[in-house]
Amino acid sequence: AALHSLLGALTNETHSDPTQHLEREQALAKQFAEILHFTLRFDELKMTNPAIQNDFSYYRRTLSRMRINNVPAEGENEVNNELANRISLFYADATPMLKTLSDGTTKFVSENKTLPIENTTDCLSTMASVCKVMLETPEYRSRFNSEETASFCLRVMVGVIILYDYVHPVGAFAKSSKIDMKGCIKVLKDQPPNSVEGLLNALRYTTKHLNDESTNKTIKSMLQ
Repeated sequence: AALHSLLGALTNETHSDPTQHLEREQALAKQFAEILHFTLRFDELKMTNPAIQNDFSYYRRTLSRMRINNVPAEGENEVNNELANRISLFYADATPMLKTLSDGTTKFVSENKTLPIENTTDCLSTMASVCKVMLETPEYRSRFNSEETASFCLRVMVGVIILYDYVHPVGAFAKSSKIDMKGCIKVLKDQPPNSVEGLLNALRYTTKHLNDESTNKTIKSMLQ
């Protein structure tokens, strides 16, 4: 719901220039960026903790045994069956939070048929471009207070690329894409390797159009 109301405000037709519109709605753009940052951070943790599903299955089996043996659960720590099923389905996805966000953005576009799709894709590609320029320009980069600011920009950049790839009919990797994919990947590759592997994996495994025939071979090899 928060995502839909933010996208509604950031993609409405009051301004024809997406850059001007984002400048005017900086606080809302920042909130949208915060959601993207949280999403990518959450999924990085999920990808580096593959045992989470096994642990949760073990928890459910233990709980079942306790119920059979009439052993009371401690306090309110018990997760009911319906919620447990939903949790299992959620964690079955490699990047569960990103899938939720991609589905939410796709739903926003399909429910707002009167809104030109370019409004949404232009907003996303502009945000990707802003992050890329901030990261690759030494003058802007030197203004960052900490490396956490750089991580924030990197996650937001990757997040909007993935959403763009889901929403745009031909995706983020096609020639007609308004996102400079080579530039964005180069920015990622220029960071300390351990810090961006999760983000590169997100581009490799959670995008929709990377393996299309129309994707530039250079881009594919950059992500190999």
